[in-house]
Amino acid sequence: MTEAAPGSNLGRHVFGVAALAFGLITLAWHDYNGRHLPRYSVYAIAAALIFGGAAIQFRRTAKTGAVVLGAVYLVFALLCVPGIVAAPRIYNSWGNFFEQFSLVTGPVIVYAGLSSAWSRETLDRIGRILLGICTVSFTLEQAIYLGATAHLVPKWLPPSQMFWAVATTVFFALAAAALLTNRMALLATRLLTIMLVIFGLLVWVPLVLSDPHSHTNWSENTETFAIAGTAWILADLLDEYRRAVRPSTKIKGSPEAQTQVFP
Repeated sequence: MTEAAPGSNLGRHVFGVAALAFGLITLAWHDYNGRHLPRYSVYAIAAALIFGGAAIQFRRTAKTGAVVLGAVYLVFALLCVPGIVAAPRIYNSWGNFFEQFSLVTGPVIVYAGLSSAWSRETLDRIGRILLGICTVSFTLEQAIYLGATAHLVPKWLPPSQMFWAVATTVFFALAAAALLTNRMALLATRLLTIMLVIFGLLVWVPLVLSDPHSHTNWSENTETFAIAGTAWILADLLDEYRRAVRPSTKIKGSPEAQTQVFP
């Protein structure tokens, strides 16, 4: 077994900055993702998001930060369940659940990646399946609300708003298929990350600048970058795993294989 080369931490940093932003937004509006919070819980949730977002930035405290953020996002994912039970045919509640659950996936990968309890292969599989299921939901949500999705596309972007609504829905579907089947999963995760970042830059950042007093604009912008951070965390993991196992595929006795160090 070869030693894994140090991987990128950019995904973890992006995710942490988004969590910090969520904490500040929660303090400013007393609201998280459209859910108005009781006064007594605002400060606790905001503090948890800010602390977790800061802690996950540093390797020594990343596991603690991951636990805190994972717990917060899991609570908000579970709060979507009553809406699903009340109106199971309305996909919006399902979509909200999987959006929040995708934010649970990032801290899970960070925590497990810094722990020796799980093998890289197991963590690779779990990360792909969790984000893959969430990406299936992103596909369905855009397909069901295609008109609303098209409305968010900048009008100046050729060839048309509907073209990009359909195209990005197809891209989500392809990414989900790649993750769940483990076919070109690393490439798919990188492209998924890029697409989500582009969503943030072309859709939500201009909306924030045009109406900075809108909580929805700030919240959706931050959530988009947080989900991009989750996809980036998985991309970092898959890249690290690929580089770790690649030497073992060398033909035994070849010069390349002989340079590998085995325990």
